[in-house]
Amino acid sequence: MSVQSAAADVDVDLRQLFASLARNWPRILVVALVVTGLAFALTWLATPHYRAETRLLIETRESVYTRPDGTNDNDKPILDEEGVTSQVEVISSTDILKQVAQKLNLSRLAEFDETADMPVSSRLLVIAGLKSDPNEIPPEERVLTKMREKLNVYRVEKSRVIVIEFSSENPRLAAEIPNAIADAYISVQGNANIESNSAATDWLAPEIADLSKRVKDAEAKVASYRAQSDLLMGGNNSVLATQQLSELSSELSRVRANRASAEATADSVRRALQNGGSLDAVPEVLSSELIQRLRERQVELKTNIADLSTSLLDNHPRIRALRSQLADLDRQIRIEAEKIMKGLMTQAQTAQARENQLVGDVNTLKAASARAGDQQVELDALQREATAQRQLLESYLTRYREASSRKDSNYLPVDARVFSRAVAPSEPYFPKILPIAGAAFVGSLLVMAIVTLLQELFSGRAMRPAAGARFERIEQVAMPVAHEPSNHEPTDFEDVEDRAAEAQVEPQAAAAAPATAPATGEDVEPVRPTLGEVEIDSAVEKLITSGAARAIFVSPEGDEAAASAVLVAREVSDAGLRVLLLDLTASGAASRPMLDSGLFPGITNLLASEAQFSDVIHPDLYSDCHVIPVGTADPVRAMRAADRLPIIMQSLTTAYDLVVVECGPADAQGISRLVGEGTEVFLSLLEPDDEVAQAAVELIESGYPDLTLVTPVGHETPGTPIPGRRSAA
Repeated sequence: MSVQSAAADVDVDLRQLFASLARNWPRILVVALVVTGLAFALTWLATPHYRAETRLLIETRESVYTRPDGTNDNDKPILDEEGVTSQVEVISSTDILKQVAQKLNLSRLAEFDETADMPVSSRLLVIAGLKSDPNEIPPEERVLTKMREKLNVYRVEKSRVIVIEFSSENPRLAAEIPNAIADAYISVQGNANIESNSAATDWLAPEIADLSKRVKDAEAKVASYRAQSDLLMGGNNSVLATQQLSELSSELSRVRANRASAEATADSVRRALQNGGSLDAVPEVLSSELIQRLRERQVELKTNIADLSTSLLDNHPRIRALRSQLADLDRQIRIEAEKIMKGLMTQAQTAQARENQLVGDVNTLKAASARAGDQQVELDALQREATAQRQLLESYLTRYREASSRKDSNYLPVDARVFSRAVAPSEPYFPKILPIAGAAFVGSLLVMAIVTLLQELFSGRAMRPAAGARFERIEQVAMPVAHEPSNHEPTDFEDVEDRAAEAQVEPQAAAAAPATAPATGEDVEPVRPTLGEVEIDSAVEKLITSGAARAIFVSPEGDEAAASAVLVAREVSDAGLRVLLLDLTASGAASRPMLDSGLFPGITNLLASEAQFSDVIHPDLYSDCHVIPVGTADPVRAMRAADRLPIIMQSLTTAYDLVVVECGPADAQGISRLVGEGTEVFLSLLEPDDEVAQAAVELIESGYPDLTLVTPVGHETPGTPIPGRRSAA
């Protein structure tokens, strides 16, 4: 079993938890003031430190007047984020820091070299071997180590600005050192550019000489091959054979077109003459001047014939003469058309001959052009090689002249500039007395408040039953006290607060009236008086049939009557139920006969947070019942956590079918904190008397009308002695 079994039935009482702050505010305030005073004293005595910073901007420093010819701002890449970060590492490099340390002679200052002015205490620690000897480290390394501790170089986010930040006990050094680091960085970058430029000129000079020779050889090869291959260049920078082939091809196309046109015209004239058709449709015929005059004469004769036909007959000699002239004109026109046709045929034949000649010339030039093409390919390759060598030579010459001029003039701009130099600070950045003291005060208040809340929480005083729990919140608890134990003085559990005024009750005759028994003769013992009590078996039967979860036993007669709780717990356990007996008597009268010892951890250890449930629950030696004894812890300390008792009861009733609690001579107020759902209250007695009757009346009037009186007299169980008057069970 674990303490966590009750976690679901417990809530944190925030009011009680935070009320602890009000109860402990003097202690919290005193601790906060002490811490604040210590912080104020330490900051007041601390050595002040000053901080200054220098800012660099990484940018292209080349101007438009000094930029190499043919280049612009976009030709030179600007450093990206990784490049700027690399410059941060360069600035904080060992070489630059060494230069600054030597320039400012920092090794003579105790701030950077503790061997310069080592105090006596440090020397004694070194002699005793409690501190390493700084003289074993080289002086430069000691200075560099201190400089790195005080130096902070970083890049401003999303920019090309580098900040050089340095702190020192001397405000003048705090400004001089970052300025010196920035100057050293720019000087190193300038020297690097000079070295790079010198290396470039030293490399370009022999390369240019070699390239000049190679360019000369390449151009000589081009000229020699051109002369050997007889590659004559024509117009448009082309080979002469190729150009002639192109011209002849154009001429051949023109001759072929003229031949085709002459043949077509001759065919049309021939068809017109053969078919007797009109020659007016042939443009070449119409264009002849002779035919045009004959046509005009023909038109004139037709007009005269038409005029004479109005007055003369067709056989008239004049008309016949005119008709004869008209026929003669038609014959002349056909003769002229035939001449034109023959001329066109002659022209076509001439064009055919010219075409044949041109075709032969073209074929000849084709072969020559093919040979020239192969030779031109080789010539072009030689020319490309010569051109490439020439261009490379020109590029090297340009760069060499630029590098040589920069070397001679010693002008090589660095791609960085200082736009904000450090100045000596007037106020230290550490210590800030008021902020540190205020932070110490607030922090100590918070820490003490948290510590107080945790103490209240872990002590259990800030716990309360959950909303679903049936037991009520209690303010105090008192463990029962044994009355007049023989030769034993028990330790009482005292009340945390004053008890409420006890109710004044009058004993009722009906409850206190003893029962009478008839006499059976002189040999019969007198009948024992009763108050209506039941025996152990009846009490067990009542608990089992009612399904009670808790059985609270009150014993007004003291430890003698505690045997009733033990007997009932054992009988119910023998019936098959899981039963636990919780002993709340001062002397352990209920648990001692079950464990044969009173030195076991018990309820007081659990309340004092010295043990867990698994440590305080023990098995009965004579039954299957479990027992939680009184325990061995300090009762006063256990009383401080009395609020946990209802929670413990709730957890036990969850784990067991029945929890039997022996309270000793407790009153109604004493058992009220143990009562919960399904609780049966029993009053254990040995001999009825006025004390027992008064206790029964008080319990009934205090809200327990179902009180059951039970007696262990006459019940025998192995391992449990029969109680007698004033004898512990």
